[in-house]
Amino acid sequence: MTRRTILLLTLIVLKFLLQYFLIIPGYELHRDEYLHLDQGSHLAWGFLSVPPVTSWLAWVIQALGNGEWTVRFFPALFGALTILVVWRTVERLGGNLYACLLAGFCTLFSVLLRLNQLFQPNSLDVLCWTALYYFLISFIQTDNRRWLYAFAAVFAIGFLNKYNIAFAVVGLLPAILLTPQRKMLLNRHIYLALLLALLLISPNLIWQYQNNFPVFHHMKLLAETQLVNVNRADFLKEQLLFFMSAIFVIVAGLYGLLVHKPLAPYRLFFFSIIITLAVFTYLRAKSYYAIGIYPVYIAFGAAYIGAKVKAAWLRGVFLLIPIILFIPLFYVAFPNKTPEEIAANPEPYQKLGMLRWEDGKDHQLPQDFADMVGWRELAGKVDAAYASMPEKAATLVLCDNYGQAGAINYYSKAGVKAVSFNADYVNWFDLSKRYKHLIRVKSWGDGEDEMKETGPLFATGYAADSVTNRYAREWGTTVFVFRDARIDINARIEKEIAEERW
Repeated sequence: MTRRTILLLTLIVLKFLLQYFLIIPGYELHRDEYLHLDQGSHLAWGFLSVPPVTSWLAWVIQALGNGEWTVRFFPALFGALTILVVWRTVERLGGNLYACLLAGFCTLFSVLLRLNQLFQPNSLDVLCWTALYYFLISFIQTDNRRWLYAFAAVFAIGFLNKYNIAFAVVGLLPAILLTPQRKMLLNRHIYLALLLALLLISPNLIWQYQNNFPVFHHMKLLAETQLVNVNRADFLKEQLLFFMSAIFVIVAGLYGLLVHKPLAPYRLFFFSIIITLAVFTYLRAKSYYAIGIYPVYIAFGAAYIGAKVKAAWLRGVFLLIPIILFIPLFYVAFPNKTPEEIAANPEPYQKLGMLRWEDGKDHQLPQDFADMVGWRELAGKVDAAYASMPEKAATLVLCDNYGQAGAINYYSKAGVKAVSFNADYVNWFDLSKRYKHLIRVKSWGDGEDEMKETGPLFATGYAADSVTNRYAREWGTTVFVFRDARIDINARIEKEIAEERW
C-alpha cells in the first residue's frame, strides 16, 4: 500500500469517526429524517418534496435494522466519498501529494461535518455535484467519451435524489459557451449522453406528470412560506461560512483558473460559479442549496497552491489553517453538548444567531438541535394512549406535522402507524379501515381549540399527556384521545385529503 493511499484512507477513517463523535447520545434523529425514513415504506418514483433516491436508501436502512447508527452511516459514507472525489480531482489536475492533503483537510473540516450527520438528500447532492464536475474535468482532459456518459449517469442519480443538481448544469452551459470549450458542443456524444440522462430520469418525470407536478406545488409553498423570507445579502454572507476554513484555497482556485496555465482548459469553471451563485441569489434560494459548488474549487485551489508554494513552513501553515479554524466551530456547530449545557451557557450560540428560530425569537437551543430531542417521549406517550383504546384496529393516529408522524412511526413499540395531512403523509392514509376512535397529536397552543372543535364529534374526549421536555421544539405537544365517533371519520378524512392535495 502506497503512502498516498494510506493518507487517503486515514482521512476517510477520520471522517467516519468525526461524524459519530460530533453527536452525543441523548440526541435523537432530526424531524426531517423521520419523513425520509417513512418514505422507504411507500416506495414510488417521486414524493411531494423529493425525488425517489432517498426512499430507496431508507428501504435499505430498514432492511439493515433501521437503527440510528445505520441511519447515520449513509450520509457519513457520502461525505467520505466526497473527500475521495475531491482527492481524485486534485490528482486529475496534476496536483502533488501535498495538494491532495490540503484539499482533503479543507473538505473534511467544513460544513460537511454537520451536513453529513443527517439522513437527508443533501449529502448525496453534494457528492453528485462534486462527481459531476470531476467527470467534466476528466472529459476536457482526455476527450474520452466515456466521461460524458459518466456525467450523464451521475446527473441522473443526482436529479433522482434532489432536483437541485439542475442548477449545476444551468451554471455550466453558459460558462462553456463563454470559453473555447464551446467546441465540445460539436461532439455528438454530448447529445447521446443527454438522451441517456433523460431516459434515466424519465420515470420520475412521468410520475410528476401523472401526479400533476407536485414539485411545482412544493416550490410554490417554499416561495410563499420560506424563500420569501430569504435575504439575498444573507445568502451571500452565509456562503462564506460553509467552507470558512477553505476560503483561501477556494480564492486561490479562482485565481489559478485565470492565470495558471495548467488550469487554463478548465477556465469555464470560473464563470460557472459566478453564474450558478447569481441564479441562486436571484431566486432567493436557501443558502445550503449552493454547498455542492465548492468542493471542486477546493481541488482547483489545492492544485494551484501545491504547484506554487514550495516553502515547507508555509505548506505546514496552510495545512493547519483548516484545523485551527474548525476548533471554534467544534464548540457550537454540532450537537456535542447536552441541552442543559447549552442552556446554561448560551452566549456563544447567541452571538452567532443560532438561538433564533423561524419564529424570529431566541430559544434555549438552536432550532436544529431542538428538532433532535423529545421524539421518543412523544412516541412513548402515543403508545400509552394507543394501548388504552378499546379497538386498536379502528383507531386513527393523526398528527399536526410530518415530524410528529414520522417520529411516532420510528420509535413506536406498539406498531402505531401515524399519519398527517402534512407533506407526503397526506397520501398514506389507510382508508380500507373503518375508524371509530382518534388519537390526535396537536402542537402546543392548540389544545383548547382541539377540544372545542373535535370533542363534540365523539362520545368522549380528553387530553391524555403531553411532551414535557422543555428543550424540544415539540415541547407542549399534546396527545388527545377521542372515542366512539358520532360522524363518519373516513368520509371526513377523504374530504380533508381532497382539500390538502395539490
